[in-house]
Amino acid sequence: MTVSWRAYRRSRRRSRQAWALLAVLALSAAGAVVWFFTAGQFAAAEPAIAGPREAPVYDGTWMKPVVPVHAVPQGSALDALERLAVKGRAPKDNYQREAFGQAWLDVDRNGCDTRNDILRRDLTAVGFTEGSKCKVVSGSIHEPYTGKAVEFRRGPESSKEIQIDHVVALGDAWQKGAQGLTAQQRQSLANDPINLIAADGPANQQKSASDAATWLPKNKNIRCHYVARQISVKVSYGLWVTQPEKDAMKRVLDSCPDQPTITAR
Repeated sequence: MTVSWRAYRRSRRRSRQAWALLAVLALSAAGAVVWFFTAGQFAAAEPAIAGPREAPVYDGTWMKPVVPVHAVPQGSALDALERLAVKGRAPKDNYQREAFGQAWLDVDRNGCDTRNDILRRDLTAVGFTEGSKCKVVSGSIHEPYTGKAVEFRRGPESSKEIQIDHVVALGDAWQKGAQGLTAQQRQSLANDPINLIAADGPANQQKSASDAATWLPKNKNIRCHYVARQISVKVSYGLWVTQPEKDAMKRVLDSCPDQPTITAR
């Protein structure tokens, strides 16, 4: 069978087009695989959540402010982040929770321990034990880290559903400057309302002592507030950040450059 020169050229052209198309498809597939194993699987695992954009900080009608080492600066959280020193982590092998004082003291001396202060601040429709104005036994919360609506009831098991999270985890603080604070200053850090949020128990357990580089709330709406709160605590207690932590904070704040620092108000 004879093939004309024109037919031969047409066949070659179609062959090159087919191979070019296959190359484009292969590159697209490879790009999709890379995206999935770097960011895509995490994006797929993080559905959009309609949660709060901020968490309560302070109620001056019954709370008293805790005196930090330094006043939280007014202005943008991004500017405050630039004030923080960038260093590596200090050793954690000598960390003890007791270095931050007994858990849930009445540091502000308003007659109620810190845990109940934060529950009262963060919950709505709060119920107290009979004859008490401190011990919270029930309430509702639009939980800030997961966006879930939760009904809190005090009890051996149900109390675990809502825990009090240290926004800057004490283990993280210990590795980033808290070892140089006095015992009184560490006690203030552990009980400062700016550093405390009533949060979903499992989310708090998952966070553990993580910083912003390794853990952020699933509720993306609150991430700007959450990171600004971490920065505010670190500035006011003279703590530092690692470079990956600072980079993660900047990525969050890039979406909200006007986010202010968090102060007791």
